[in-house]
Amino acid sequence: MTSSAGGRPRTTGPWRAMAHAFVYWKAMRLRIDCAYDGTDFHGWAKQPGLRTVQGEMESALGRIFREGDPDRRPAMTSDEALPGAGADAGGSEAGSCRMQSSAEAASCESGMAEHGDAAGGGPSQEWRGVSRLTVAGRTDTGVHAAHQVCHLDIDPDTLSTCVGHMDSSAPVALARRLNHLLPGDIAIHSVSVAPDGFDARFSALDRIYVYRIKDGLCQRDPRLRNCVASIEGILDLDVMNAVSAYMRGLHDFGSFSTPNPGGTTIRDVKSAEWIRVEENVTGNPHADRGGSPDFSDAGDDVAFGSGMVCFRIVADAFAHNMVRSLVNACVKVGLHRKSAEWFMGKIDVPLREGSTGPISACGLTLEHVEYPPDDQLAERARSIRARRTL
Repeated sequence: MTSSAGGRPRTTGPWRAMAHAFVYWKAMRLRIDCAYDGTDFHGWAKQPGLRTVQGEMESALGRIFREGDPDRRPAMTSDEALPGAGADAGGSEAGSCRMQSSAEAASCESGMAEHGDAAGGGPSQEWRGVSRLTVAGRTDTGVHAAHQVCHLDIDPDTLSTCVGHMDSSAPVALARRLNHLLPGDIAIHSVSVAPDGFDARFSALDRIYVYRIKDGLCQRDPRLRNCVASIEGILDLDVMNAVSAYMRGLHDFGSFSTPNPGGTTIRDVKSAEWIRVEENVTGNPHADRGGSPDFSDAGDDVAFGSGMVCFRIVADAFAHNMVRSLVNACVKVGLHRKSAEWFMGKIDVPLREGSTGPISACGLTLEHVEYPPDDQLAERARSIRARRTL
């Protein structure tokens, strides 16, 4: 950024209008809670020429707050804001999720590129008074999110333009417009004014991931093929839980992850556990009732995903590929292809090599992001920015 003769800031590039506007308006921060099916996305982070969650969401924001319209009219009228509206994803149908080798998994990973000016989800926009999205966890290619959190900074006057004729607050109106414009594999749960000090990334206390596997004791369910990994053999959960206990606490997970430039692979794992979903008898929900069928309590008899193996891990943050690499190592131990001592040695001596690469992405879901009370948000953000050491 440079200054003109009159002292006014000047910058170049596609974000020039936004950069100028930021000097003259006081931003308000919005928290966006969302979910997505990661099957047809190259991860969260915007990347040139690739379809990403951030790219789709910023493209929709660009349409709502588009530059160059003198009336600043929103992209949708209140009559169009129908419940459940949303364009179909339009992506190709994904095949069954299967176990990948470390090389296969690594080859399908997308790089965590810096924010580009053009990316999947449409051409870049120049928005007056709207920042780019900052996210709690940048999920990789094929990884899902049941609860993702991001934030953006916006000029209050710009935000008010999205209300139109709707009888609602501006954040609620924005959520409705986003759900109308976004494809079917992204859902906006809520948009709200963030409390002071909130940062979607740095204020987070915990991130909870769950990895789901169908092994030899679980009947294949084609409905779950895009969110459950499949493996041959039967997993020994006792030994898997024994090694999972060893990963708890503050460790350098360099054997199971790669650091960002200038970053570290030291993380604090608060809990890690393998469970098998209780197997219930699946049968005719009205077999013993006689008379007309009654499906009011069919859910009590039909177990969705029964017998499935689930790994739940909680940490304040995760390094790149860390969760899937830990899962892959645990699976090797659970199939008795590697020993518990081998796994523990990888924790004790952080050395990245081929046998500790990531498992396939489709089984992994970001389930929840936890934040501290509002009066602790700013302090949490300040403390988490500090570089970790052992």
